[in-house]
Amino acid sequence: MKNIVILGSTGSIGTQTLDVVRKSNEFRVIGLTCYNNIELMKKQIDEFKPKFVAVKDTTYAKKLKDMIDDSTVILSGEDGINEIASIPDVQTVVVAIEGIAALVPAIKAIEAGHDIALANKECLVTGGHIIKRLVSEKNINILPVDSEHNAIFQCIQSGKKEFVNKLIITASGGPFRGKTVNELKYVTVEEALKHPNWKMGKKITIDSATLMNKGFEVIEAKWLFDIPMNKIEVVVHKESIIHSMVEFIDGSIIAEMATPDMRIPIQYALNFPNRKYIDGVSYLDVTKIGNLSFEKPDINTFRCLRLAYDALKEGGTMTTVLNTADEVAVQLFLKKIISFNDIPYIIEKYMNNHKNIINPELNDIIEVDNEIRAKIKREYMR
Repeated sequence: MKNIVILGSTGSIGTQTLDVVRKSNEFRVIGLTCYNNIELMKKQIDEFKPKFVAVKDTTYAKKLKDMIDDSTVILSGEDGINEIASIPDVQTVVVAIEGIAALVPAIKAIEAGHDIALANKECLVTGGHIIKRLVSEKNINILPVDSEHNAIFQCIQSGKKEFVNKLIITASGGPFRGKTVNELKYVTVEEALKHPNWKMGKKITIDSATLMNKGFEVIEAKWLFDIPMNKIEVVVHKESIIHSMVEFIDGSIIAEMATPDMRIPIQYALNFPNRKYIDGVSYLDVTKIGNLSFEKPDINTFRCLRLAYDALKEGGTMTTVLNTADEVAVQLFLKKIISFNDIPYIIEKYMNNHKNIINPELNDIIEVDNEIRAKIKREYMR
């Protein structure tokens, strides 16, 4: 059996990963982590019997310890999560923690020599150069879980890397596809959270609505597949049937198609290079698809995508500013402190005022993240 650890097991990707595990007899769950959802974590402990669990919130970690027997060791705080990411005798660590909080645990897992099933965009957005260097040094694999990057990963198996001409990342367009800037002025949090095709966490759903999600995916694809940004294209594909495509130098385009179910890329990442049947996953009936549509994204209305390309072009800590400013701005929007159109405004403002560090170390990234986070909160949360 393959021993796995799931960082962020109570979130959307974490719970779906456990559903894949539940329907397989090939994985043993060694460690789980969460922020503070100890009610769900208690259920996961009862079912999967992990040896180690970490709860980031120390108060909730103590409460969880009182809820279970001594067969599972309960750790707490960031140190506890990092320790679980580094557990020996583990083959794969699923990184499903949201935001830049996943960066250090992912690095710890790589340093421990574990393969990574990566469901977090921010690790590569902020620390791609560090992670790629460590991956090479430790000779481990990063297996993308994101549906778009998993699709590209599958398509690239069709030919050698030197034959790849372009990566085509598809975007549903979110709930506001076709809207104008003026129409977006007064959209509500509730409207922004109504994604037409996918059921996801709140942060990533808002990022999908602003198209920042696609911007992050462009940066992530650059690091995952070592492809220059001018060969990474985003197209709006509202049906979410084609999850991404790869164009080869002979003009051939290979596309990965499936129903919008995250368990499909999860199982592929966990089982690679094999594929496994997962009970409950719906098969795609191509006779019922109808039309598949494609259009260019409106980067003037959805400026977050353009800002992501700008940050990638600058490199260094500019991508950290992009990520952190977006993370805080989305929080402010969800709390109804700012408007939907304020999100790209805040990101651009802090990017313009940032003194870029071209080749940052991990401490530089953490310091920039803390600095930008504090500045935005001081300005908008008085």
